[in-house]
Amino acid sequence: MNFSRLPTPCYVIDEERLKKNLEILNGVQKRTGCKILLAQKAFSCYAFYPLISEYLGGTTSSGLYEAKLAHEEMKGENHVFCPAYSDGDFEEIAEICDHIVFNSVAQFKKFSPRAKKASIGLRINPEYSTQNGGIYDPCAEFSRLGVTEKNFDASILGGLDGFHIHTLCEQGAEDLAATVAAFENKFGKYFGKLKWLNLGGGHHITKEGYNIPLLEREILRLSDKYGVQIYLEPGEAVALDAGYLYTKVLEIVENGIRIAILDSSAECHMPDVLEMPYRPPLKDSGKAGEKKFTYRLSSVTCLAGDVIGDYSFDEKLEEGDILTFGDMAIYTMVKNNTFNGMPLPAIVRKRGNDFDIIKQFGYADFKSRL
Repeated sequence: MNFSRLPTPCYVIDEERLKKNLEILNGVQKRTGCKILLAQKAFSCYAFYPLISEYLGGTTSSGLYEAKLAHEEMKGENHVFCPAYSDGDFEEIAEICDHIVFNSVAQFKKFSPRAKKASIGLRINPEYSTQNGGIYDPCAEFSRLGVTEKNFDASILGGLDGFHIHTLCEQGAEDLAATVAAFENKFGKYFGKLKWLNLGGGHHITKEGYNIPLLEREILRLSDKYGVQIYLEPGEAVALDAGYLYTKVLEIVENGIRIAILDSSAECHMPDVLEMPYRPPLKDSGKAGEKKFTYRLSSVTCLAGDVIGDYSFDEKLEEGDILTFGDMAIYTMVKNNTFNGMPLPAIVRKRGNDFDIIKQFGYADFKSRL
């Protein structure tokens, strides 16, 4: 299929770019002996799991459904962490997961006897923030995520195989090194009693300029000093810049500024644009006023604030023009919704100059969610 025949809106996953990211991550594994897992919360497009499993050690999940998806579709280790497990879910989780991480001493005591053969871990809050608060900061004041030094009960060490931390979000190795130092300062006296340390996700390993040598030094230092297996579980780094959202201009209206109404939506198809907030890259565009023609890009939903942003172009936009947003593999398909009955974008694989549709959605998908 050629580009002109693609339905809009659609997510397009560039397999070659995905491979490039995977090769970088696999290089870290080979040089350090660490194991890198796909965090499915960022990218769960399982059509690519056979490819990902050729490079990475497995997956990490946030609950039963992601764990089941990994069990069914992905080779390698199947890890899970949840802030609190339910009795109804845990029996199945224990059957299919290789590692189970608990968020509290109470959860460990309640569920670990039922964990069958899984390796057991405890999430730690090192109480060292590199994000200055906000909704993505697990070390913010009053965080529910992880056990603090004050609340740790050393008597459970005999039942633990590992510690897990996850404190980063789109950050570099320098922030990881600082966090590890704080983690080690408070809990390092226990590391020698463990089998593994999981340093979580949020590592921007595949972003240009990331300090991979520093990351590798930290991994090797920890594994050599304490004799533990090191795990990393990035999501964004796996599919960074490997996806696009193709969308069509439906109409141009004016009300003090030019407004392009698209057949895609920030609210429905790229929710991080409104939530973070975040300005996605757009091919052949500039900032407002940078190029000759500036437009506010919006949607067909009834949400007045469903605005992607203000972009400028060398030429006027016309009805039927196709726009290409970048960085649309991660936190899009896993977070999208059908507000206003908006259709879900098709999912497309790109191999070289060829495109094939993995999945399309229709009215039945909207109705079945209600």
